[in-house]
Amino acid sequence: MKLLISVDMEGISGIVHSSETNPERYDYQRGRELMTADANAVIAGVLDAEPTAEVLVADAHGTFRNLLPEQLDRRSRLVRGKPRALNMLAGLDEETDAALFVGYHVRAGEGPGVLAHTMNGEILDVRVAGRSLGEIGLNAAMAGHLGVPVVLLSGDDAACAELTDLVPETVTVAVKEALGMAAAVTLHPEEARDRLRRAAADAVARRAEIPPLALTGPLDVEVDLASPHTIDLATLVPGVSRAGGARTVTFTAPDYATAYRLILLLAQLATIKPA
Repeated sequence: MKLLISVDMEGISGIVHSSETNPERYDYQRGRELMTADANAVIAGVLDAEPTAEVLVADAHGTFRNLLPEQLDRRSRLVRGKPRALNMLAGLDEETDAALFVGYHVRAGEGPGVLAHTMNGEILDVRVAGRSLGEIGLNAAMAGHLGVPVVLLSGDDAACAELTDLVPETVTVAVKEALGMAAAVTLHPEEARDRLRRAAADAVARRAEIPPLALTGPLDVEVDLASPHTIDLATLVPGVSRAGGARTVTFTAPDYATAYRLILLLAQLATIKPA
């Protein structure tokens, strides 16, 4: 069995503020330790259920260099660094039996949700076939395109609800209750890890009951961007054009994998500042 664990940071137990997720801020090292500990709890749960499973862990936050390699469960392999194919899902392929999302957050514009956003502060919304999707939905649909179910998600209560709305059968663990962008009622990290370990084992054992999220093409995609400069860059991409309001670009993709890659490209263009 092959399993991918994609680990973001904003939804990790105990984390509520960007000072804990930003490498340039004072509390980042503590955030890395919390992130690695939550990942280890999920790895342990997966291997409780399937002791011989191949476990890949994709560092999926910011630089993709946050998890502490020397502290990560040695029974797993770590995917780190960028750029890389499939971004937050690096290592995922058609041979993967299930994906687990750890430390994820709700999409931009939703809330209350701890550190809510979609990819970066420049992406205001992404709509695929008319449905608003954040990182949770976009990544779940990419996994689904490959036939892989997302069997577990952890994060705040809003993040859990976001995936449950898309795939009701998925196992979720709310490690905190969001009070706002930078406030939450949190479980003790050790209690959160106990719950994560039990839930991961349960999710893997029930993987056959959890369907992949499949979005079939062709797909109309709309992306709302904060910066006019990013919109100017986006329209240089073949097939991408302005549409609707001044902040919106649109394109039609033949399948979800193409849509996903174009959305990732737009997110990268959003990081380019005017000369």
